[in-house]
Amino acid sequence: MHPLLEIKNLKTYFETENGTVRAVDGVDLAVNEGDTLGIVGESGCGKTVLALSIMRLIPMPPGRIVSGSIIIDGVDLVRLKEGEMRSIRGRDISMIFQEPMTSLNPVFRIGDQIAEAVKQHLGLSGKDAMDRAVEMLRLVGMPSPGDRIRDYPHQMSGGMRQRVMIAMAISCNPRLMLADEPTTALDVTIQAQIIELINELKGEVGTSVVMITHDLGIIAEAAQNVAVMYAGKVVEYCSVVGLFSKPLHPYTTGLMESIPRGEGGYLKTIPGVVPSLYELPSGCSFQDRCSEVMGICREKEPQLIEKSSGHMVRCWKYV
Repeated sequence: MHPLLEIKNLKTYFETENGTVRAVDGVDLAVNEGDTLGIVGESGCGKTVLALSIMRLIPMPPGRIVSGSIIIDGVDLVRLKEGEMRSIRGRDISMIFQEPMTSLNPVFRIGDQIAEAVKQHLGLSGKDAMDRAVEMLRLVGMPSPGDRIRDYPHQMSGGMRQRVMIAMAISCNPRLMLADEPTTALDVTIQAQIIELINELKGEVGTSVVMITHDLGIIAEAAQNVAVMYAGKVVEYCSVVGLFSKPLHPYTTGLMESIPRGEGGYLKTIPGVVPSLYELPSGCSFQDRCSEVMGICREKEPQLIEKSSGHMVRCWKYV
């Protein structure tokens, strides 16, 4: 299939008083047209910074895209000026941010916030833009959308605010939608509704999706391919079927074993925490948490290799 988005050797660093943080450190990914790519990993692994890098929303300073390319339809977003990027952001690429209560402006009505992007990118007038906002709210299953456009964010539940964020993201029929933890802080029933909604809209609007989450259950339901990130790098990259049938990286295996299964007994966990990005160990970043660590793991960093057709892994076990 033709890739809509190609990310090549992307590096996004932050310069701080304590040193350089390599939040995204040499990531290579691709998203095919009409597909969903899942990106999974613990907090602090670089998932959100990757999405913000694609949107070119990294605060500079302290952040900067050091090297690499983000190519959509043959255009490298890294090379664009801010004015050129502003015309793409929201129209061709949109984003559902992690926390809708802090992403929505509390002093503007919902309808005005959706209509703003429509006016900017589709050139619609005030009334037509508001009609479009009502149509988008109806499309995402908002009850009484004609009334809800006059509400403020604080008048809505978490699930309703998340639907507003999705309505804003699809209002200009983007080619690519980045969903950063779209079900965070929602109850299980609403989570299922939001994932089902994104899947339905993907088919109706024809949008490709990058789904960022720590929940492998969401990946199983929503994605075709998946990248597992750890300490700013992709450590495993394959189809969802390949990941669940034969996970290769010890970190991926640990994530799988950490899923509650309702069988009683103790819940398995991965010992330790993600290392500080200020002081990454030499060699493999996962070495101190890995039950299969070898001497070479502490000496030399493994590269991402293709273990089987389409299944990439970054681990010395497979070299």
